[in-house]
This record gives sequence, C-alpha cells and structure tokens, in this order.
Amino acid sequence: MKELSDNLLEVRNLTTAFERDGSLLRAVDDVSFTIPRGKCVGIVGESGGGKSVTAMSLVRLLPHPAGQILGGQVLFNGEDILKMKPRRLREIRGGSIGVIFQEPMKALNPVHTIGDQIAESLILHRGMSADQAWDEAIRLLAKVRIPSPEHRAAEYPGSLSGGMRQRVVLATAIACRPELVIADEPTTALDVTVQDQILGLLRELQVGSQSSTLLITHDLGVVAQNCDRVLVMYAGRIVESAEVKELFANPCHAYTRALLASMPRPEYPRKSHLPSIPGHVPSLANHVPGCRFCQRMGADPATLQHRPPMQEITPGHWVQACPRCLSREWA
Repeated sequence: MKELSDNLLEVRNLTTAFERDGSLLRAVDDVSFTIPRGKCVGIVGESGGGKSVTAMSLVRLLPHPAGQILGGQVLFNGEDILKMKPRRLREIRGGSIGVIFQEPMKALNPVHTIGDQIAESLILHRGMSADQAWDEAIRLLAKVRIPSPEHRAAEYPGSLSGGMRQRVVLATAIACRPELVIADEPTTALDVTVQDQILGLLRELQVGSQSSTLLITHDLGVVAQNCDRVLVMYAGRIVESAEVKELFANPCHAYTRALLASMPRPEYPRKSHLPSIPGHVPSLANHVPGCRFCQRMGADPATLQHRPPMQEITPGHWVQACPRCLSREWA
C-alpha cells in the first residue's frame, strides 16, 4: 500500500498564460507551494495578482482556448492533475476537490432549483438515487444554516440573497466530502456578519472532516483568523510564504510590509486615511523579468532583468530575495 505524503497538494513550477494578439502573457509565473493535510493555506494579494488564475489552474477550469497551462505539476495525492484524462478529471472535480467560486450567481444555474443542482453532484459522484440525493441536498442546506431548507431546495438562485447563494455554493462544494476545498474569495460582497458565518462554516468543516482548504482572499484579517500558512502573491509570483504567525511578526518583502501597513489599526485616528501602496499592479503585457514590485515603485527597468531567487530566511519562511525589497528601500 502506497504511503501518503504529509502534503495533500504539491504545486511545482506552475505556469499559466493567456493568449492575446498572438502572444502568450503569463498570469502565473513559475509558482510552487504545498497544502498539508488538514490545514488551511491562504493566498493573499491585490486584484490582478494571479490568485484566482492560480486556483482555477489547479483544477483546469481556465477559459478555453485563451487560458493555457504552459508547464509545471499539480500533484493531488501524488497524481498529476495536469496529466489526467478528462474522465478522471471529472471524478476529481466536485468529488475529491470542491470549489467555492468567487461569484455565486455565476456558479449557479438560474434555471434549475437549488436542490437539483446539489443533488446532481451527489448522483454523479456518490452514486445516490434521485430521492436519496434530494434528501441529502436538504440536509446539506441545513448544515450550512439555510433556514427552511425543504422550501429553499425547491427555489431558484434568483430568489435568494447573496449570502444565501454563497451558502448554497458552499453546500455544493462539500456535498461529496472533498479532501480539498478551494475557496476563491468566498466572502466577496457579503456583509461582515455573513462573512463571519461563511468562514466559520469553512473552519467547522475543515476540523470535522480533516479536509484541507485553499483560501483565496485580499483580506489579511481573514488570513490571520483562518489560515495556518499564507502565500503572498504579486504580479503572478509568490514573493513571500510563511506560517501565519511568523509572517505577521516578521514580514520581510516590501510588498508584504506594504499590505500589512494598509490594514486598519486601533491606534489610527478616526476618519484618517489608511496608508496605501503607490502605483498599481503592472498589466500582463508589461511584466518585467526581474522584481515586479520594484517595477511598480519606479526602479529603472534596465536593472530589472533577472528574477530574484526564493530564499529561506528561517525554517519554513521563504521570501523572494530582491535586495531593494529586503533592504526596506521602499518602506
């Protein structure tokens, strides 16, 4: 019997690009990380940094034909998802890996009832009969704390609030008891109370089933409360990764420090402006080979021709070793 690795998922040198005007523009540029069994790993960064593209690359849900995976490995229980045959891939998606999409209204079919959409996954992946799947769909709706689940199961997505729809997406994602849940901005556009409820449900499910979670977010507060490890992503690359407590206590890369500085703090005066990062994330067509945060901060492009290597500064704490970003030149 093959012994299982401590890591449920191992991503090695993943590179994803989009075709535009005959050119391939890299949105995910040679990214590597692992997700241990039973742990929550967060990917944090600004919009346009490649977080969602990374998540969708893991389960090969990129828009076709524009999105292309150019190289790398995505090992799930030792099996490379990027080399799977379509039939095996369908077994994994929705079965062993559940996905919570960023926009629930786009993830749900508006012409099918809530119950039917959850039941479809149960029939396909768990071999249930239609009646069994319907009863289980109602139980799952109750599990994610949707009131009157028997009545809600017969309703259509358009009749539910945003928070309710996100709960339905969560119920669908966990229906087949996945080993890994990929949650792509699961609390976007939800009020604070509903955000806390959704994240609390994810934590409960992780603890109860010993599943792993990949949590995509731009909110460092969410990372601090929910994740065991965090990856900081900027312009298609991971610039820093560490255990959550270590990263918050000892941020090394200039981009990580800038993100942390932009968080609200009790000592800030009321109604004062929060610190912000000048400039913006460069477009895919304008990426330089070297440090892209230095590019944003106005460094001479001629000095940005070589990609800084990743360096382990303490056990498990890795940072992209750009001398200017580590020296606090941009602090």
